[in-house]
Amino acid sequence: MLTHAAACAADFDRLSALIEASHTIAICAHVNPDGDALGSVLGLAQVIDARWPGKDVTTLLADDAPVPRIYQFLAGADGLVRACTYDGDPDLFVSVDLSMPSRLGDGEAVLRRSRTTAILDHHPGGEATAEVAIIRSEAAAAGIIIAEYAMHLGIDVTPDMSDNLFCAIVTDTGRFQYQNADSEAFEVASWLVAHGASPSKVSLNVYQSFKLSFLHLKSAVMGRIVTFEHGKIAYSYATVADIERTGASLDESDGLVDVVRSVEGSEVALFLKEVPGGMVRGNLRSKSGRDISGVARALGGGGHRAASGFTVEGTVDDALAAALPLLKALFAHDGDEGQGAS
Repeated sequence: MLTHAAACAADFDRLSALIEASHTIAICAHVNPDGDALGSVLGLAQVIDARWPGKDVTTLLADDAPVPRIYQFLAGADGLVRACTYDGDPDLFVSVDLSMPSRLGDGEAVLRRSRTTAILDHHPGGEATAEVAIIRSEAAAAGIIIAEYAMHLGIDVTPDMSDNLFCAIVTDTGRFQYQNADSEAFEVASWLVAHGASPSKVSLNVYQSFKLSFLHLKSAVMGRIVTFEHGKIAYSYATVADIERTGASLDESDGLVDVVRSVEGSEVALFLKEVPGGMVRGNLRSKSGRDISGVARALGGGGHRAASGFTVEGTVDDALAAALPLLKALFAHDGDEGQGAS
């Protein structure tokens, strides 16, 4: 169906050989999992079960946090196991939506004691080490690669599997609004809908079921938006005190970067969120061709040209002081002189 799926045929066959030679399989995504990470992990587990029903497959959470509320509707989410409690030595460990072990959190220990490893990812940068590494930086989501693997296998694709992979694509393309929403993303999404995915169900759970507490937090974040570089950089933040005052949950607030991104005339958006333990999590989005992934990597994170993130120690002010010069440097050759908030 898709030229990309055909191009990956040899890699898919090598992955199948690894799976066939394994009895126990662990699948894990990165810490602070988003919709692509969770949908892809669960979708891959369902793909394996459909093709190799006798395999012992465990889906892992890389950290000790619960599944974000908006993704708890995904089929299989209630069966995710925290990696810190998993004591098995799997025959095969599959890293999904990441290439670097450092982002596996507690899952890295499981990776180290696995007999064989594989990677399914769409993030650029870094050198991945695994028996099979399928990394396509041009793919809009890891869920696309897994959907194409299902196509390659010719399995019966269920509505639950389709919902999980559709959620992966929808969330990593920003509801098909980001620059990575290319023809492949739409074609795979259409194929998943044809196999039972429900766009309305995914949208209802992920984008239309916010608690009132979250909306109060969103209002506070909107009221703090400031711009730099003649309006090309938009920025806002949320503190631990904001979370406590409104009663909102941490996992819901990552999407607030899109509120900042919506500022007219802005090209780059930064949203900072304080998290317990003296840390600040940053979300970056680019609306133009400017590559913000280098900024995230410089701050210890990673991601894509148009969507990246990082986590640093300190306060919101510390994080802004570290990130803002790097963001301003993206505009250094535009002929504009740097300026303060406007």
